[in-house]
Amino acid sequence: MVRSLDWRKGQPVSAGLRAFVVEDEPPARQFLQTLLARTPDIEVAGVAGECEEAITRINALRPDLVFLDVKLRRGDGFAVLRGLTCSPHVIFTTAYEAHAVTAFELGAIDYLLKPFTSERLARALERLRRLKENPTHAKHYESVSVLDRATQVGGTLPLTRLFVRDAGGITPIPVGSVQRLEADGDYVRIFVDGKSYLCALTLNAVEAMLDPAHFVRVHRSHLVNFEYVTTLKPYDNSRLQVVLRDGTRIVASRTRSRDLRQLAF
Repeated sequence: MVRSLDWRKGQPVSAGLRAFVVEDEPPARQFLQTLLARTPDIEVAGVAGECEEAITRINALRPDLVFLDVKLRRGDGFAVLRGLTCSPHVIFTTAYEAHAVTAFELGAIDYLLKPFTSERLARALERLRRLKENPTHAKHYESVSVLDRATQVGGTLPLTRLFVRDAGGITPIPVGSVQRLEADGDYVRIFVDGKSYLCALTLNAVEAMLDPAHFVRVHRSHLVNFEYVTTLKPYDNSRLQVVLRDGTRIVASRTRSRDLRQLAF
């Protein structure tokens, strides 16, 4: 086990947090370990460079905090989360900015974009300390933990909640309250009670995780919750128009219109 040292006394500190580092590049792994060794209240309990190794060792050690790279050999950081039987706090460390939204939707404490500085790492750790010191925030965090969110993203199906960013925080949304979803580039826009949220998943990915008994694809860009559909109206000779409770009207594709006619009759 690698222990952090209090450089002022040269003795092992009484670790406030046990951390685990998941990083497949040796120089980056060593750099992070060096920075953490200068932090008196952090003990580095272990390191791993591959997905399966990380899952096995984290489940055995059950650390408080995991520094998690996104791109790993034979897997990725999100696969690591889905394989955990414990629920540590997570700080992502990666060179790929595109994963930032997903990381925060999974409830990560922070997202360190490589190359990061000791000052940037210190800010991330301070955020975690504030969370642990505030019982209200900690209780909310535990109720929608990283492990739960990772399971939602790629494990237990169908989903019962989606997680979105709202006003600088993470908001869990019951799937039953989602009226419809719309493709927005490589993301999906979720419509709930007159508001919309952007989620860092594709419409195809979300559809695969929702209950098909309730959510129906009516167009390549539109998925609707049939609990909120009031009427299916003829639009032209081959297409139907889907009318929702809030007045939204979506013209179904020809193929989907045929499916809807079979569903309706």
